[in-house]
Amino acid sequence: MIEKIVSKNFDIPNSHLLDVALKNGRYSSLEKLFSMMPDEVTQEVLDSGLRGKGGGGASCGVKWQYMPKNDKRPAYLMVNGDESEPGTFKDRQIFEYDPHLLIEGIICSSYAINAHDAYIYIRGEYKFFIDRLNKAIDEAYAAKIIGKKVMNKYNHSINITVHRGGGAYICGEKSALIESIEGKRGHPRLKPHQKECEWFFGNPATVNNVETIASVPHIIKNGYKAYTKYGTKSSPGTMLFGISGLVKNPGIYELAYGNKMIDFINKVGGGMKSGKKLKAVIPGGVSCPILTADEVNKAVLDYESMWDIGSTLGTGGLIVIDESMCMVKAAKNIIEFYHHESCGQCTPCREGSGWIDKILGNLLNKKANSNDIQTILDICNTMNGKTVCVFAPALVDIISSMIKKFRHEFDAYARK
Repeated sequence: MIEKIVSKNFDIPNSHLLDVALKNGRYSSLEKLFSMMPDEVTQEVLDSGLRGKGGGGASCGVKWQYMPKNDKRPAYLMVNGDESEPGTFKDRQIFEYDPHLLIEGIICSSYAINAHDAYIYIRGEYKFFIDRLNKAIDEAYAAKIIGKKVMNKYNHSINITVHRGGGAYICGEKSALIESIEGKRGHPRLKPHQKECEWFFGNPATVNNVETIASVPHIIKNGYKAYTKYGTKSSPGTMLFGISGLVKNPGIYELAYGNKMIDFINKVGGGMKSGKKLKAVIPGGVSCPILTADEVNKAVLDYESMWDIGSTLGTGGLIVIDESMCMVKAAKNIIEFYHHESCGQCTPCREGSGWIDKILGNLLNKKANSNDIQTILDICNTMNGKTVCVFAPALVDIISSMIKKFRHEFDAYARK
């Protein structure tokens, strides 16, 4: 068993309230935090190997180092809580059960990058989570934990604002998120040629996922070695893994990186429901290439292992598919989501997603043939790598992998 890092207080009654949070260790990292210089905090996070848990898996410490030094412009921390990926539902657990952990993480992270304003971007439909988060922020202000002086004694000011999105999946992309907060349409920005921070109204900004920020207090309080003792060398620490679909124990579980996927499904998820056989798994939300049952038996839950097997860890939200599921219907369900959520900025994505959706609809209605299946793959090739953001490549990954690995099911519909 591992020591829970992010979900430690989830099962404590009323853990979202400040008095309960304080009794259970929240804000206990701050004394050590403010005995360190900001660069030392960044180095601690860098040494921990903490990686972004919103899907990309990039180094958190390296991202912080992109923030310009001795810059007179104000710096900003943007916390990505949009979480719109189908099959992903971990960040909202933090909002619900331990919002003060997130606030503590924001204090630690903002100090490291010299930011005095933080924005939490959250999907607008999540009213319950928004209300709970705002209540926790109000408690923190009232107790003078945040505001002009952290804990009413440390010489670092931090203000936190919750920004409700309009329900656009694309705003989970960091530059589209910033565009949305700036009051514009949520379109991803062109990427710079060199590595650099993000920009908010022309000022330096860093965007981190909710769970990533919530992992920081443990690292600061206990040192980077307390984090690296879990997981693997390249993927240290833990992650909130989700499991949904026809398993006996769906839910969110904190596990160290490096566990076998099949063990997670059988031992933690309780195995397949109703005695059905495992058919496939989408390993990290619907932007990840699908894995067959044989591949699942070999898969390991860390970034490098998943890349080696031809998929990605993504957000760690496993969607488990049993033998009764039709892959053509599953693909149609997924492409309808992508077709609806394409922001429309790039022609290959805007037109390609709708074209694939139409062909799969025709296939299910027995109005398509095998040439149309090849057309889908050709469209995928046209979309991949030819757009501003990774929305189109993500669509391509899941749809093309479903066709290639379960081609016989698509061919069966083509033969009517």
